[in-house]
Amino acid sequence: MERYSSYKDSNVSWIGMIPEHWEAKQLRSFLILFTEKGHGEAQLLSVTREQGVIERDKEDKEENHNFVPEDLSGYKYIERGDFAINKMKAWQGSYAVSDYCGIVSPAYFTCKLQGVNKQFFSRAIRSKAYIPFFTQYSKGIRVGQWDLNPNALKSIPFFLPPLAEQEKIVSYLDSKTSKIDAYVSDKEKEIQLLQELKQKTIAEAVTKGLNSNVKMKDSGISWLGMIPEHWELRRLSQVAYEHFISNKNVHHQNLLSLSYGRIIRKDINKTDGLLPTSFDTYQIVEDGNIVLRLTDLQNDQKSLRVGLAKEEGIVTSAYVCLGVNKSIIPSYLYNTLHSYDVKKLFYSMGGGIRQGLNWQGLKKIDVPLPPIAEQQSIVSYIEQKSQKVDTLITELQAEIDYLKEYKQRLIADCVTGQMNVQNEK
Repeated sequence: MERYSSYKDSNVSWIGMIPEHWEAKQLRSFLILFTEKGHGEAQLLSVTREQGVIERDKEDKEENHNFVPEDLSGYKYIERGDFAINKMKAWQGSYAVSDYCGIVSPAYFTCKLQGVNKQFFSRAIRSKAYIPFFTQYSKGIRVGQWDLNPNALKSIPFFLPPLAEQEKIVSYLDSKTSKIDAYVSDKEKEIQLLQELKQKTIAEAVTKGLNSNVKMKDSGISWLGMIPEHWELRRLSQVAYEHFISNKNVHHQNLLSLSYGRIIRKDINKTDGLLPTSFDTYQIVEDGNIVLRLTDLQNDQKSLRVGLAKEEGIVTSAYVCLGVNKSIIPSYLYNTLHSYDVKKLFYSMGGGIRQGLNWQGLKKIDVPLPPIAEQQSIVSYIEQKSQKVDTLITELQAEIDYLKEYKQRLIADCVTGQMNVQNEK
């Protein structure tokens, strides 16, 4: 890594030394706060930590629990190259130079940029080197409720090379990060293919069995097709029941949640405002229960909605929790319902404004039922195959995570002068 010939102290602990000829300024040198309203018909935009400024669907009335009004004339208009900051979440990195024209929340700061290459500013300000400044300059009673005022925003330091160097850094980073992004994209496609292979393996095992030579029969159900002749076809209500035990008088403290098809533990003592003050309305789940999140089917068709509990705890009563009878193994029913979930079967069954599904609607679904011994063989087969696929996915994800971290380090090193790219071709 080539360095500059001479450095000076930035007077910022996590930045360290910067090139001798770079200027140390404040954001007030580059930002002109402005407000332009009356463009309610323009594209709705939002600022996110991960992606910067993104386009939003006006029909999506909720984002992070924020309501979007019908009349958007009070929203702020920005153009390409303007800088938008979510002042309540700036400490998380929710700010960016916009690639779009459109309107953002009236609670955002909107700024014109001057005296700096906008692409350099964008690369620098969203790098890991600058996010700590927004954390440091945001104030509030507690984490999650920090706010950034205009004077604090303008006081944030910014380290500026000459214009020609800014342009060279942008060119270098564009070249390097585009290659990293392409490689990451290829690895993500590999993961997607492996996940599809895993889902196909599960679906075939729980609907066709493991013996390709077994005699088949028509299930009479279009989406299910042929099933082994010796299997039975049962309604869900014949093999499972709604399992509901209120936490009101138990006060269980092991908080669980369904996330990406897995039931995970959550910190019951978190104070980020997303958890209720009381868990009396929650329900208790036990090892072997199957948990389904069957709300908001209309607006969210991406989430995995079925999980298998492997410990006792509490979950929101908005979930449907199932217990099973002796005719079926919990993990077998879980894999069956998981395969239905992947096929998006539940989405055609929901009702109401938000397309929810409860036990009364769910219990009518058909379940192909092999003998217990065969269920166990199928479960063992699925676990063996899934473990191999999950191992490959874990290895690929680790590589992706490393590349993303390397990309962030590379950007931070370049925009703070830790790396001299002026002689790079």
